Amino acid sequence: MSRAEILGNIRQGLGRQEATAEQRDKALARIAAHKATIIPKRSQLDRKGQIELFREMASGAAAELIDLNELAELPSAVSTWLKQHDFKSLVSASDACLNELDWSPLGDIQREQRIAQSGDVASLTTSMAGIAETGTLMLYSRPESPTTLNFLPDCHLVLLKESDIVGSYEDAWNLVRQNNPKQMPRTVNMITGPSRSADIGQKLQMGAHGPCVLVIFILKDG
Repeated sequence: MSRAEILGNIRQGLGRQEATAEQRDKALARIAAHKATIIPKRSQLDRKGQIELFREMASGAAAELIDLNELAELPSAVSTWLKQHDFKSLVSASDACLNELDWSPLGDIQREQRIAQSGDVASLTTSMAGIAETGTLMLYSRPESPTTLNFLPDCHLVLLKESDIVGSYEDAWNLVRQNNPKQMPRTVNMITGPSRSADIGQKLQMGAHGPCVLVIFILKDG
């Protein structure tokens, strides 16, 4: 059952119709007036501090960080990483910023733009935000970047701009609302390091519920 059907059943049970424009405006005004929750002090930093904290927390969560001085360096950096691990294929998101790049450095590595499937070894996506508080990436589903790319392949490669690093979760959710004023994304994923679990025998197992490797390509400001 879709989300629309579920919400429709709730409205029917409450004896309500589709919300009017006036009712929507009132609801949005109420949300906007709501006071933010307590923001952890460690995330209340200047830009430089937020970037440094994100790096520290992401590295501590076992993510690999690779710096880029300009976006045009991404294909070569991705190619180098894939060849170091002897990977022959890459499934990629189709964001405009990726499509504008010259991917010839991949050479004989096959790059496909599609949903991820069982057996895919590596995926490449962009990230909407990086959250310094915990070194977390925020991604959301859209036609250009299906959620399967974030979880099915063994290795997840992510492009993150330093300019998109924020201090707290609240700041990140504000970005989601600003970038999607008419309708929230169907799925928002928050990813902190590779997937892991210690539920079995108290031994840390990487890749328990998703990628066992997370590589973040950080595009520096300026």
